[in-house]
Amino acid sequence: MKRRIFLKRIGSILAVLGVTESSWWTQASRLQQALADSNPRKLALLVGINQYPQIPALKGCLTDVELQRELLIHRFGFQPSDILCLTNKQATRQGIENAFLEHLVNQAKPGDVVVFHFSGYGSRIKTKSLLGGMENALIPVNGTKIIKDSEKIANYLLEDSLLLLMQSLATERATAILDTSYYKPSISQPTGLRSRSWKAPLEGLFLAEEVEFQKQLPKKVASDKLNILLASSSSSKDLAKEIIFSDFSAGLFTYALTQYLWEITTAKTVQISLSRVGSSMLSLGSFQEPVLLEKNNQTKALIAADVLSKPIAGADGAITAVEDDGKTVHLWLGGIPAQVLEYYGVNSQFTFYSAASPSTAPLALRSRNGLKAKAILKQTKNKQVSPKVGGLVRETTRVLPKEINLKIALDDVSLERIERVDATSAFASIERVSSVTAQEQPADYLFGKLPETEVPDTEVNNSMAISSSSRYGLFTLGGQLIPDTLGEEGEALKVAVYRLAPKLKTLLAAKLWKLTQNEASSSLSVKATLEVIDRKLPRTLMQRQTRRTLGMETSGKKTQDISSLGIPTVSTGSKVRYRVENTGDRKLYLMLLGLNNSKNPIALYPWYKEEESEENSSKPELQQVIISPGESLVIPKTTAGFEWVMSGPDFWCETQMILSTAPFTKTLAALDEGKHSTRENHRISPLLNPLEVAQALLEDLNQASIKKEETQNLAADSWVWDVNNWVAFNFLFQVV
Repeated sequence: MKRRIFLKRIGSILAVLGVTESSWWTQASRLQQALADSNPRKLALLVGINQYPQIPALKGCLTDVELQRELLIHRFGFQPSDILCLTNKQATRQGIENAFLEHLVNQAKPGDVVVFHFSGYGSRIKTKSLLGGMENALIPVNGTKIIKDSEKIANYLLEDSLLLLMQSLATERATAILDTSYYKPSISQPTGLRSRSWKAPLEGLFLAEEVEFQKQLPKKVASDKLNILLASSSSSKDLAKEIIFSDFSAGLFTYALTQYLWEITTAKTVQISLSRVGSSMLSLGSFQEPVLLEKNNQTKALIAADVLSKPIAGADGAITAVEDDGKTVHLWLGGIPAQVLEYYGVNSQFTFYSAASPSTAPLALRSRNGLKAKAILKQTKNKQVSPKVGGLVRETTRVLPKEINLKIALDDVSLERIERVDATSAFASIERVSSVTAQEQPADYLFGKLPETEVPDTEVNNSMAISSSSRYGLFTLGGQLIPDTLGEEGEALKVAVYRLAPKLKTLLAAKLWKLTQNEASSSLSVKATLEVIDRKLPRTLMQRQTRRTLGMETSGKKTQDISSLGIPTVSTGSKVRYRVENTGDRKLYLMLLGLNNSKNPIALYPWYKEEESEENSSKPELQQVIISPGESLVIPKTTAGFEWVMSGPDFWCETQMILSTAPFTKTLAALDEGKHSTRENHRISPLLNPLEVAQALLEDLNQASIKKEETQNLAADSWVWDVNNWVAFNFLFQVV
């Protein structure tokens, strides 16, 4: 379904219910305000289905239920007894509808908070008993029902029924989160992620009881107060997918959303920023917009910023159990970024706190299985506060292994078995690169063939013919071809792999510097803004800031609500720059690295040349970029001819801005080792030795965190970083 058709359809549903599109989206802001309010009762119904009869199993839906449950209990104060979970065999159509009525509709009173979550397959189904046409539907565990004469009936939960169920609640403070999608592409795409859409073969009648069920639902909510529905994907291109970790799988949307909600703090960042969630998913390799909107209307679909009456503390997780008189604790680490979680190591440290009893006593990680970890309370000289169940934890020290490789998934759809064997051998010969099975093991990128496409057949009256490609290329996990990685027809497989070796080195470098991301846990006080330079005034595209800067105004201007539905976009030919404000009391050093929209490495080169004299004719040298306390800096400097100008192709650009309390000595030396075509001014230029620079960056952060008394105890095979000493912001935007 095309976007305009979808919008017309959802608009018609809202129109029938008497709701404007703007009021629909305005309801999103009320969710965060409701969640943070401790007075009303908070009810939740969480549904997750992994095991379907006669349909390939999913793997992350039960994890989604757990992600939401832990978030609601420990982050937003839901009582465990007020959260009802239906999983696998429990999640029949009738079971879901009955639970919604009994647990939510019958109990919720005006002002109460209601959350409904569904993770499982979705589909499009042709209807005959209703108005006709195609309907969006959620597939329950008993999605097919056989009646007389072996006729199959679609026993699905219609999206329309869910909208009516939401409207039958007595409270306006409700939200539905659907981590599913409805469309199945006609052409098989290379993908390293399992999708949650199923093409239903059923074209029979819906059960008459489903039609009758819709008629009986009362409408208690005022027509202009329809409860918000947050859908993870509603396009034939943007499929809801599952992310794979070593120890578990999860819905990509659910993980990104809940991880974001763990770290939000005040009203300025607590807004349900679907733009941030979408950017997180894209950074993990899947172009999946949480909400389907026309691009031209994105600026109008802003979610209100005034969503909290008081600040709430951000966290990386919570204490779920306490043993040995408080010496051993069990942790849930739902707030750790996905890129970091996979490698999060033993001896990482946290501090724990609650509203009544903040503590500086450290918790040291001793073991971890997925999102669940066990830590011990370290002894200190000061009087300690005992950890309690429900206490929140925040990262203080990050420990990661030094040996981290790039993992390439082999597409089992486009590659034959013998091709996968040859590819495994070829990738094994490239240093720090390994291959894994697609959709079964965690990976960073996907190797496969360009999918079949329809191409003009000029020999047969300009008709369309199906062309099967034999061109090898590198894809994101979501199936997007990475620019400049597609080979020629007839290229040998091993030749293709060796051709990609330089690109793989670049992608490994980016993977390493993205491990520094710690916007939520850093104790530094920094704000960074990405601006597009228009004819007269710069326009804010996105903003990142640490928790210590929230609520502070350093520029004298009122902070604008710049969140948008969808990933930020920049037009080709636009000039962009960063504005960085040091609002703390410590001098900071800055480094900027990234991948441009061709997936080629770039970096800020801070060249400096002293004024020449008869005695001084030195060549330009790289110098540290320093931001003193209370000062701000624009990078790159907007000297005419040296601006950062966006060029094609249409893809996304991702940069990592790292600020440290210590100089980037080794990083600057590594930057200077490359051969440079120009040494003029501050400018963002191609990075010629990305892996060496990335390695040097991690070494600089490690050196900045070493304390004299700990030098003898540090493991030689691990990085140890103190969050008091650095902050890293990730900026991701599309170039169109």
